[in-house]
Amino acid sequence: MRTLAMGMILGLLAWSSAPALAADDSKVNAATRQVESGAKKIGSGKVGEGVDETAKGIGNTVVEGAKFSGEKLKESGKAAEPAAKSSWDNVKQGASSFGQSVRSFFQRLFSS
Repeated sequence: MRTLAMGMILGLLAWSSAPALAADDSKVNAATRQVESGAKKIGSGKVGEGVDETAKGIGNTVVEGAKFSGEKLKESGKAAEPAAKSSWDNVKQGASSFGQSVRSFFQRLFSS
């Protein structure tokens, strides 16, 4: 039973640290340390206390990881914004240039 509990805790610990690897944020790291601390308590025989702390740590890791990931996505969206505007400007200029070329072609064709 103890081996099963430790296996579950270590699995949850590995899963909960995944956001911390991608996010170098102090709140995410603190939540991950809370999970580790709870797992150590379980290993030393303080099962009830350890499970409680581990569960809270997993919840905190998920919450903080989601917040940090959301911030990073927002930043990356803002970074891509100027390039998107620039691309749209290029499309507009190309369409305008094409329209002027067609107009010039027909003006020359019918003015001769």
